[in-house]
Amino acid sequence: MQDDRLTIAAVQMVSTPVVEENFAAAGRLVAQAAGRGARLVLLPEYWPVMGMKETDKLGHAEQPGSGPIQAFMAALAREHGIWLIGGTLPMAAEESGKVLNTTLVYDPQGRLAVRYDKIHLFSFTRGEESYDEARTIVHGREVGHFDAPFGRVGLSVCYDLRFPELYRALGDCRLIVVPAAFTYTTGRAHWEVLLRARAIENQCYVLAAAQGGHHPNGRRTWGHSMLIDPWGEVLDVVAEGEGLACGEFDPEHLRRVRESLPALRHRRL
Repeated sequence: MQDDRLTIAAVQMVSTPVVEENFAAAGRLVAQAAGRGARLVLLPEYWPVMGMKETDKLGHAEQPGSGPIQAFMAALAREHGIWLIGGTLPMAAEESGKVLNTTLVYDPQGRLAVRYDKIHLFSFTRGEESYDEARTIVHGREVGHFDAPFGRVGLSVCYDLRFPELYRALGDCRLIVVPAAFTYTTGRAHWEVLLRARAIENQCYVLAAAQGGHHPNGRRTWGHSMLIDPWGEVLDVVAEGEGLACGEFDPEHLRRVRESLPALRHRRL
């Protein structure tokens, strides 16, 4: 693991049903992050499209290696010379009437590095508020991670955050990313405490990029994109609306936390 500090950033968006509008917002915010020195940038869940109804995503599903969303992300990573973790986009699934909710990671040359399909699918009902992702999304089957120059980066998406066993299965990560679209209700109650718990128990940095605001489809998302260090301290946060949560990944700080409290070595199964 290198000793050099690295600036990383989470992009917060309020995505709309219009893909071109979301391209413009993502492009502007990623450029801002790169301008602040970020070498790794994370987009939120559903960043390319938040449809007026659940089934809208089916019309935007792409085949692997082909489609405007994938082309846009590859070009954006290449233009700024960054690792771009593309939140999620709808990818074609074998099951009719459904998609996969997929994270794609591009290296600084714009090449696809890894794919992760969201494993845990959100459902929630309270009064008139109701969600069930399984109606239009297929469960992913395998955990995902990749090796950046500073170490392993573990991939997860939104509802995955509630399942700590997934993060153990990722192995020894230096950074965990969580693109999300937490609802206002569940986010206000649980978002920060879950993110900080994942950072503390895995003794690594956690970078979370969220949707954050009122969407044209009537949904309100919690926002609060943030960067958390291995001690569980929140280093930066953007509450609501478009913005960037940006800060330093410091390998030396990570090493000190793990040496002073070697909890990962103390595990007993």
